Amino acid sequence: MKNRKKALSVLLLAIVLILAACSDSAGDENSNQEKNEPVGDPQEGGTVTGALNTAPGGQFNPIFAVDLYEETILEFTHESLVKQNESLEFIPSLAKEWEMNEDQTQVTFHLEEGVTWHDGEEFTADDVVFTYQTMSDPDYISAGGFRTLYVEPLLGYEAYNSGETDEFQGVVADDEYTVTFHFAEPEITPLYMASYPIIPQHVFENIAVSDMPGSPESLEAGSIIGTGPFKFANISDREQYTLERHEAYWQGKPYLDQVVWRIVESSVMIGLLENGDIDFTARPNGIPPADFDTVSTYNHMELVEQTDFSYQVLGFKMNHRTADDVNDQVINPDNWIENEKLADQNIRQAIAYAINREGFVQGLLYGKGDVINSPIAQQHWASDESATADYSYDPGKAMEMLDEAGYVDQDGDGLRETPNGDEWVLNLKYPTGNQLRERSAPLIAQQLEEVGIGVDLKQPKEMTAFLNEMDQDNDDTDLYLIGWGLETADPDPTELWSIHSPWNYSRWNNEESEALITAARTAPDALDQAYRKEVYAEWQRVYSEDLPALLLYVEPALWTYNSRINGVEVLPHTLLDNSHLWWVNNAQ
Repeated sequence: MKNRKKALSVLLLAIVLILAACSDSAGDENSNQEKNEPVGDPQEGGTVTGALNTAPGGQFNPIFAVDLYEETILEFTHESLVKQNESLEFIPSLAKEWEMNEDQTQVTFHLEEGVTWHDGEEFTADDVVFTYQTMSDPDYISAGGFRTLYVEPLLGYEAYNSGETDEFQGVVADDEYTVTFHFAEPEITPLYMASYPIIPQHVFENIAVSDMPGSPESLEAGSIIGTGPFKFANISDREQYTLERHEAYWQGKPYLDQVVWRIVESSVMIGLLENGDIDFTARPNGIPPADFDTVSTYNHMELVEQTDFSYQVLGFKMNHRTADDVNDQVINPDNWIENEKLADQNIRQAIAYAINREGFVQGLLYGKGDVINSPIAQQHWASDESATADYSYDPGKAMEMLDEAGYVDQDGDGLRETPNGDEWVLNLKYPTGNQLRERSAPLIAQQLEEVGIGVDLKQPKEMTAFLNEMDQDNDDTDLYLIGWGLETADPDPTELWSIHSPWNYSRWNNEESEALITAARTAPDALDQAYRKEVYAEWQRVYSEDLPALLLYVEPALWTYNSRINGVEVLPHTLLDNSHLWWVNNAQ
């Protein structure tokens, strides 16, 4: 794509981090992987309470939601045409079946009939068209939307998004319960592109796209409308979010009366789990590794241990956007200003060797976690650690590389200067909200100073403020800590590492990387998974060599839920699926 506008909203990338906070998930080893065995027949009624250690930003319109805390709650309230199963394959949801043409330029979905929105209106193909048309709208990005990955491949997207035409060709309602997605080129992941949560046309059609994020329909309980098994009953901002069952839910009336989300400090979460005030923790929050053994002694709690899809990184700010581009909400790599402090690839590699990542896993994660070098999650078919460089802890090698690059201590103060003799101090920024990350930051600063690199460890900021600084490309940022991860559906790294991605906080501008990312998504070759695997192996080599960010560690996804909850199904990416089947024994 050509230069794309970016969202002005501070909340824009309170992601995903969250991708940010800590845990997304995906699975292999799991102490309680099987579905919880029910005690007797399902019973109606009751409330269960979940815990988040960070409050959601408050945007509950799925196409504008910006963080995983919002998305976690939205799993109960909104649905998509398809969803993923335990094998991460797409299976029916609001669409009961589909067919695809031979070259994968069209996929036609046949929708479930009799589905109603929370306000009683019927769900139809027009809602699907409206959702994708809104994400393609010229005002969508400037209003704060950033889910354009799902619409850019659609037929006629660029013409519609630029305002050249009012005709939206990408998604078409063939009749009330049939909708067809049309792609400009053969699409290698068509079901993934059709997997975004749907919003109601009748609720938003008279609201300008630019006004949608700030409207009551996106923010206020009673006005937020989905098709999911639960709906918003009350919002006590940054404290508690109460959901009540959708009586006319299309898959059957939910058993539970309510699902409540409480915002609690991580330090007290374990005590609340022990005494039963909290029933479950889930994505993106989990149990801190230090507390896992303690929780394992609670006879009333079921434990889930899985490999996570996300990882913590030490990012290198390689370039900055200009002030004009920031003000104009433009991402234009041609205008980027190089950060001379980290411009040398050898310097970034030396920093990598100076960090004791294995020590973090053993000391901070109590051995529960992994050191990785590939930015593609281990669970994905495309992950290839053998293609990457191994930056094992080697401070001697780090110092040798720094010496060779001309970064030596010229004034005897123990810290290195640049080859020109100038002071060389790297600013390190990080957000609050993840205790492991907060504890990692001073250790990283200490380890870098041990090899002679001066570090100014900045005071951590609340996540929203931190992300705003990253989004605005503050020119005093050199190093940053953040939690990152790709989607569970496909290993495509575009959303995080393309030069056009707003989440490419390093502003990594590597032509070889960009060419490989494009090749891995370009048909007809990319329709062959073996070809994509080969291309992604080469991309992983380029990434680990040029090193826009050092992957620190993968945290385990450590979840838990009270055994009084029946019907919980643990999937690699969530335990919140099919919540309409959850029930509690009233005698407990």
